[in-house]
Amino acid sequence: MDGWNKLSSGLAGLNIGQSANKLAKGFQSSVQATRERLGQVAPEEITELPQEYKDLEARVDALRAAHLALLKVTKVYESETYDYPTQIQESLTELGTTIGHGITNFAAVNLKGTALPAPAPAQPNVPQHKTLPHAIGRAATNAATAVQTSSGAGDDKLGKALQTYAGAWEKIADARVEQDANIRERFLQPWQTTLSTSINVAMKARQAVRVSRLELDAAKQTLKNASPAKQEAARLEVENAEDDLVQKTEVAITLMKTVLENPEPLKNLNELAKAQLMFYASAAEALSTAQGEIEEFSLAAEGEYRKTRDH
Repeated sequence: MDGWNKLSSGLAGLNIGQSANKLAKGFQSSVQATRERLGQVAPEEITELPQEYKDLEARVDALRAAHLALLKVTKVYESETYDYPTQIQESLTELGTTIGHGITNFAAVNLKGTALPAPAPAQPNVPQHKTLPHAIGRAATNAATAVQTSSGAGDDKLGKALQTYAGAWEKIADARVEQDANIRERFLQPWQTTLSTSINVAMKARQAVRVSRLELDAAKQTLKNASPAKQEAARLEVENAEDDLVQKTEVAITLMKTVLENPEPLKNLNELAKAQLMFYASAAEALSTAQGEIEEFSLAAEGEYRKTRDH
């Protein structure tokens, strides 16, 4: 590594302005980082950072990992179709219907005043929510309509029970839409903001500390290998690098403490839990009421069935 040391020492000694000095420092830092990665620098020659700094680093890493882990899963709330089994198929069907409406309306406008018959303008279908609760509610409504239509005006308990079930899922569907909106606004947005701002700023400050530490250790290596004529300049470079590292370490410590003391993540997590609680409470209430009514229909139908068997 003598060749590297001589080259880096020579670059540090060049007096061709501030840009060249920054270039020399960057080169020396890269050499230092490469030597450390290859195990060519003794542990005692690597500047030890304060224990407080290292402890804060570990805590910020854990906080960042927690944000990423939860965000990876909860990002599904950004799209309402996360639990909708037939979303793709129905989207294609809706796309075809929309295109058909567009063609019909185009023909209705452009064929006026011609010898060709102009079709009546078509109204597009109202877009439907694509969530599992909405899908269940629609399916139960269609099932109830089919059963009641086929049974006529008779006392059809299954049709009434399906209507009750559909009504419950309509309420759950409304609660689901509200839950997702609350989670997007009160959890996902601020959670991502914390990750991309305060945590990211702290990470950049740590990177600045790492670069400063490499520059200091590179300067120490230059001093160690400097000729007598360059000893004083190399010593001043080490002192400046030490001051820079102390300053950047203090800034990083302050930023990391600020991130860790920020109550926003706890507030965001509370909003997530609250939104989910309200949804599941609404779902439980709606299903509990519906199940009680459906059970009455079930018991009545079972009683009538037994009576017919007894005779």
